[in-house]
Amino acid sequence: MSRRELPPVPERLPAPTVDSHTHLDACGATTPELVRAALDRASAAGVAAVVTVADDLASARWVVEACAWDERLYGAVALHPTRTKDFSDEDRAELERLVAAERVVAVGETGLDYYWDYSPPSAQQEAFRWHIDLAKRAGKPLMIHDREAHDDVLAILESEGAPETVVFHCFSGDADVARRCVDAGYVLSFAGTVTFRNAHALREAATLVPDEQLLVETDAPFLTPHPFRGRPNEPYCAAYTVAGLAELRNQPVKALAEAARRNAERVFGLRSGDAEETG
Repeated sequence: MSRRELPPVPERLPAPTVDSHTHLDACGATTPELVRAALDRASAAGVAAVVTVADDLASARWVVEACAWDERLYGAVALHPTRTKDFSDEDRAELERLVAAERVVAVGETGLDYYWDYSPPSAQQEAFRWHIDLAKRAGKPLMIHDREAHDDVLAILESEGAPETVVFHCFSGDADVARRCVDAGYVLSFAGTVTFRNAHALREAATLVPDEQLLVETDAPFLTPHPFRGRPNEPYCAAYTVAGLAELRNQPVKALAEAARRNAERVFGLRSGDAEETG
């Protein structure tokens, strides 16, 4: 099978779960029909609700519009740290308006990315501080992108005063970083990378996170879980990550799927029963 083809839809999970971070527009699901088709595939695998995340202003506008197309879909809006070089007052004003939308459940993804050099660290840090304040004012969780910047991300959260709820999307730290995040009360979200057999430090970290501080995501169309690494990703593939993470943590798949769903409902304020009804 071609590496450009989507993986097969897996057997339905024994309990519904939530994909807490995806990019449906980047997956090519940009119309109501394509969004519903992607969410139908997710539901068939037991992924009952999805949070689609913006990384620039155009995507943020689309997220707000798309979330009205299907009750299984929620959104998060922010400016990705790699795009903060020219973060204007007009951009800030628009994000403040968009984040107030009813089905926008988080400010994200924001944070720091020292892997790419599209935006200087100073611009990223200034934007990150602004997003932290926005999350506090909006009363919504902060969804963090942290790539090769663990110490600075944690230091800025401490100096600014973290919002009530902080989610480390696609957690990429080692056991020490995981302990620091857990001790601070942050929520750690694991993507398909946790199923990669060579991701030893990440896999060790994933075993240390309490059930109540754990989420599962796809970050689709990126980071497709084992054994389909390198193929396109979609929200239904969260079921593969749930299964792999449950095996790693020596837990029943049903228990981990349920924990990730309950946490997503609590963290993002999903209306009670949505996941069960749509699953």
